Amino acid sequence: MTRNLSITVEPRYDGMRIDSFLYESGCYPTRSKAVKFIEQGKVFLGGATPNKKTLVEAGNFVVYEAFEEEQREFLEPQDIPLNVVWEDDEMLVLNKQHGLICHPSPGHPDGTLSNALIFRYGRENLAHIQGDDRPGIVHRLDGDTSGLMLCAKNDDMGLLLQDEIRSRNVDRKYLCLVHGNIASDTGMIDAPIFRSEKVRTRMQVSNKPQARSSVTTFKVLERFEAGLKDEGFTLIECKLFSGRTHQIRVHMEYIKHWCVGDPMYGNPGRADNLDLTRQFLHSWSLDFEHPRTDELMSFRAPLPEDLQATIAKLSDRRIGLTDHGWEVLGVMDEVLGNQEPTQSFSLL
Repeated sequence: MTRNLSITVEPRYDGMRIDSFLYESGCYPTRSKAVKFIEQGKVFLGGATPNKKTLVEAGNFVVYEAFEEEQREFLEPQDIPLNVVWEDDEMLVLNKQHGLICHPSPGHPDGTLSNALIFRYGRENLAHIQGDDRPGIVHRLDGDTSGLMLCAKNDDMGLLLQDEIRSRNVDRKYLCLVHGNIASDTGMIDAPIFRSEKVRTRMQVSNKPQARSSVTTFKVLERFEAGLKDEGFTLIECKLFSGRTHQIRVHMEYIKHWCVGDPMYGNPGRADNLDLTRQFLHSWSLDFEHPRTDELMSFRAPLPEDLQATIAKLSDRRIGLTDHGWEVLGVMDEVLGNQEPTQSFSLL
């Protein structure tokens, strides 16, 4: 049974964010718990529901739902290899391998990134802002999407990183191979996304009022000629301006340039997936300012071997790199330490 409590803001808390006030005044055990209750509409300031950044004033009357200690989810630590490319005392950047689910879900009770993070760092040294079953998780990559992602070692850093992502201060770029030839070298897909009512595991572009704004931009890197079983392929770099579930895959389906190998949003039976058994989607570039030091952090992750092999199969069907393709290829060469520019992505 829920209990509602009330508290009056003392002068020493004047001008403080309400999430910090609720934590500092002892209403909730962590700031992340305060944020969770605020976002769920369980906190009232002057009779209205605030957001977490609302500032309180001395004398304000705050009503909030009491926090009852929850049964803590217990995840077993598991020794799963992790490619941590950088870390400090509060956060880390890792290059996630495909096939690794970020956290437990129906059908995947363990063997997840969260299990691996507990093994490596201990559950008490990870953020729990997404819940106790998702330690360390700030944002997610689909299980079969590989590449760079952020994790946090404490709640404060986790909340800071989430704020940066929501404010679009984290620049995330993905490499994606799609079916067909995209004529324009650049494009933007501005199409709201909502969960499918027919298949609950799928997302779809929707005009429902509840659909969430979703924007993806892309630049063509290289095109490949059509073959006997396909209409050609295009390698693109996608940039997210929102972070919806399956966003790039849903948007590629929407413009009828399906992501190669995608088992859910792909085009099975109508096009050759080049023997790829997972979606060709790789988080290759990550740029952000460190929330504590304001230092610009930049990371690049070359294509993993299975995606390199897929591109290699198309080496004799190359139409040519675009200008942006040459730019990306140059960065890749620097990452790999090559002395001379390579001529095709098939050499990555």
